[in-house]
Amino acid sequence: MPSSFQRYRRLRWMRRISQGFFLLLFFYLLLQTNIDALDSPDEVPEISAPVELFLELDPLVAVSTVIATHSLYRNLFLAVIIIVGTLFLGRFFCGWMCPMGTINQMIASMRSGRLKGRQRLESNRWKSYQNWKYGILAFVLGAALFGSLLIGFLDPIALLTRSMALVVLPAYNVLTHDLYSWSLYADLGPFSILLTPIAWVVHAVLIRAETVVFEQTFLILLIFIGILLANRFITRFWCRGLCPLGALLGVFSKTSILGLEKRASLCTDCNRCAMHCQGGDNPQPGLTWHQTDCHLCMNCVASCPESGIDFTFFPKREETTQKVSLTRRAVLTTAGAGVLTVPLLRAATNPDRTPDPSLVRPPGSLPEREFLSRCIRCGECMNVCPNNALHPTLMQAGAEGIWSPMLMPRIGYCEPTCVLCSQVCPTGAIDELTEEEKNWVPPAGKEETAGPPLRIGTAFYDFGRCLPWAMGKECIVCEEWCPTTPKAIYFEEAEVITREGEYLYLKRPHVDPALCVGCGACTYACPVKGAPAIYVTAVGETRNTKNRILLEQNRGRAAEER
Repeated sequence: MPSSFQRYRRLRWMRRISQGFFLLLFFYLLLQTNIDALDSPDEVPEISAPVELFLELDPLVAVSTVIATHSLYRNLFLAVIIIVGTLFLGRFFCGWMCPMGTINQMIASMRSGRLKGRQRLESNRWKSYQNWKYGILAFVLGAALFGSLLIGFLDPIALLTRSMALVVLPAYNVLTHDLYSWSLYADLGPFSILLTPIAWVVHAVLIRAETVVFEQTFLILLIFIGILLANRFITRFWCRGLCPLGALLGVFSKTSILGLEKRASLCTDCNRCAMHCQGGDNPQPGLTWHQTDCHLCMNCVASCPESGIDFTFFPKREETTQKVSLTRRAVLTTAGAGVLTVPLLRAATNPDRTPDPSLVRPPGSLPEREFLSRCIRCGECMNVCPNNALHPTLMQAGAEGIWSPMLMPRIGYCEPTCVLCSQVCPTGAIDELTEEEKNWVPPAGKEETAGPPLRIGTAFYDFGRCLPWAMGKECIVCEEWCPTTPKAIYFEEAEVITREGEYLYLKRPHVDPALCVGCGACTYACPVKGAPAIYVTAVGETRNTKNRILLEQNRGRAAEER
């Protein structure tokens, strides 16, 4: 028996090492694209690591995408690895691999160290709120059945990626950048010699990433902080009661051949197993063990000196339940609510109608209805954008499209040769492109592009704010920044009379909608402060045949469809 006790203690340490490894791997992949961008600031970087790996391993992303689109995009088949492992071993992903689960456990361990005796024991017993996650799972899968991927709001991998990429990492970079800048000029006597190198290491070495900011992230921050703070009151509350991925893996784990075997004759009722349980699944003899809630943390068997419990293959299951504690009526009700939620959301903003003019999607984005059936709001495309041009929406795409990506050209423009956002999208909401398919700039050695470019919008002038038009001042910045060949912005020579009565010849800019691709470079570079004198709207985008401005484009599209 003592040898079994020691074996499980070693196994628990292996689990901790596994958690640390996958957490570090998650952060490494999250940072990798920004590091690539810093290493090649004058070139468009290429992806050198599978930055979307955790999302592709996520069974909930794969299953919901299949339900919503009836297809399995690119590398989502990798989720089969986790599904097959769960069918035989149980929820090993939650206890050994999930970075969100590891962070929750780290926060919860601070609380559990303060709880003593009966209070700690009671907090780790199985509670009825642990059924909530199955209702959430039924709800989001019901929405997927109606063609909307609402799982992105609560899927743990998408949620963690979004929170880290759009909130935590930018906040860290801003803080450490300001600290480093302050250290360069702070007069702290002999401490200045140490402070500046330390600030530089913290900002540019430990986490070396691009300093960017994102719009509409306050709500993302509140939700993430709320999930973490909940662990201060209930151990791993997110994992036990809310996580839809944990619920899906719990359903798969019903067939697990690895389970907990209880030996009541050896139990001394010390309750150490329950004191250290992370899943709240009642591992102690005399109570019903909930197999679908076990995270395989191994704390229970590693804490039992008498070997009164043991994980074995094909165990005796007298004190085990493999059922999901949710009635069929509750499942049907929550799934039906998910189905009905989608048309209610689309009653206000129908994806088939002309979109909000400011809703400029990344190049390669599918038509809006198909886009919403694939986008999980993970933020990978925003994180990888070298110009900080992509930002999460608020209500521009309606409630259904909250936190999906959109172009904000006043902050950053779409790089003509960049297709990184299409490469990192794990579900195909942004279809994978090549530079030739995007076709914004001519290939090397050629003066013009071959064929029509992929358009994401069209630029328009506000003549009341444009310097040559409204104030008689020379300005050609927009034309200089226009990347297309030939340029979409051209000039007309105009003779104007100044207040002093002098004649002045100005170049007044115009946009050729047949050449404009909607990249936003002109808006980004416009020297007019505040609202720019030139702005981009989604009209003319390639992905929407109804959102066109030129009759020739519509006719050409119709001919292609015939």
